[in-house]
Amino acid sequence: MENRWWTYQRERFPLFKHGILILAFSAAALTYSRLLRGELTFFDLQTYTVAFATALTYFMQLRIADEFKDFEEDSRYRPYRAVPRGLIKLRELGWVFVGCSLIQVSLAYWLYPKLIVLLLVTWLYLAGMSHEFFVRDWLKARPITYLWTHMLIMPLVDLYITSCDWMVSGMTSPPNGIVWFLVVSFFNGVLLEFGRKMRAPEDEETGVETYTFLWGIKRATFAWLFALSLNFFAALMAALNSGNFVFTSLLLAIPFLAGVRIGLSFRGQPDLKRASLVENFSGLWTLAMYLALGPIALAYHIWIK
Repeated sequence: MENRWWTYQRERFPLFKHGILILAFSAAALTYSRLLRGELTFFDLQTYTVAFATALTYFMQLRIADEFKDFEEDSRYRPYRAVPRGLIKLRELGWVFVGCSLIQVSLAYWLYPKLIVLLLVTWLYLAGMSHEFFVRDWLKARPITYLWTHMLIMPLVDLYITSCDWMVSGMTSPPNGIVWFLVVSFFNGVLLEFGRKMRAPEDEETGVETYTFLWGIKRATFAWLFALSLNFFAALMAALNSGNFVFTSLLLAIPFLAGVRIGLSFRGQPDLKRASLVENFSGLWTLAMYLALGPIALAYHIWIK
């Protein structure tokens, strides 16, 4: 039993890899909210526990929802995956999904019961996503629409995590400027999605609709670079609202230029190594982005500025 679940998480939801990113995401959401409120102190352990555990279980639910949604397609084109090959059953994943929901609602009630209202909103959107908003074929025929409708889940989760700070502090609405952090999360999600679906020609699989397959190398790379640029711009606007524009600009400028170079390199020579660089950079950039806007910015305010 332990080996089955360990294998599943390693293949479909690697806890270490995702955990680091979610740690940064949760810390950034809380600290950015505090910066906007003028609260120049770090969050307490209780708040962070709720934020991190909720985010981790929510992204786990997203993976499980995908397993249900894509089961028929995976069985046809990707039978090597954990669920189609029989390693884990959908019914078992369904119980894990329910367990995650119980954890989330219990944590919300423990920290601040009114949080449950926002939690229900994220559940409702996830339910719609799980059924492709009941227009699966229409969405599948429109990759961009499919992408942005599914990526809206990112700012929704982000809004909930930030509410663990601003709502618990007594505010009845989010602090001014929070919208730019939600935009950052949206484009982080877009960038990660593009990054994981950018493949070298020899790595494409039948039935797998990567962006390089749908649009070709040049257009897919342009889309990734465009998303990176919009992400960078949104981060600067978020930093401007929290009083860290110059600091954040200097901190993220070099990684941004490195990302542009990686994208152009893949466009010129789309091999396996460069495709892997694009995917890995997408994750590292997202990690750097959250740290720069949240914990590092707050530390700068406390100890240097």
